[in-house]
Amino acid sequence: MTAFSVRMGEYMNKRTSSGRRKRRSARQFKRTVVLVSTVLLLMTGMMAFRSMTLQAKNNEYKSQEAELNQEIEKEKERSSEVEEYQEYVQSDEYVKDVAREKLGLVDPDEIVFEPAE
Repeated sequence: MTAFSVRMGEYMNKRTSSGRRKRRSARQFKRTVVLVSTVLLLMTGMMAFRSMTLQAKNNEYKSQEAELNQEIEKEKERSSEVEEYQEYVQSDEYVKDVAREKLGLVDPDEIVFEPAE
C-alpha cells in the first residue's frame, strides 16, 4: 500500500463517519423537537383546562357575592325598621297605644262607645 492509498482510506472513513453523525444528529434533533413540542402542547392543554376551572369558580364566587350583597341590603332595611320601632317605643304615642289596647284606658276627654250585645 502506498501512502496515497492509506490517506485516501482515512479520508473515506472520516467522510462516512461524519455523514453518519450528521444523520444521527438530524434524527436526534427531530426527536428533541417532537418531544419539546409534545411537552409544550400538554402544558398548554393543562393551562387551558385550569383556566376554565378557575373561570367557573370565579363565576360561582361572583354569584355568591351578589347574593350576599342582597342579604346585606335586606339586613340594612331591617336594621332601619328596628331603629324606627325603637324610637316609636320610646315615644308618648306608643305609651298611649299600649294603654288603650292592653289596659283599656282612654283620655279624659274621649267618649267610648261599646257595641251592644
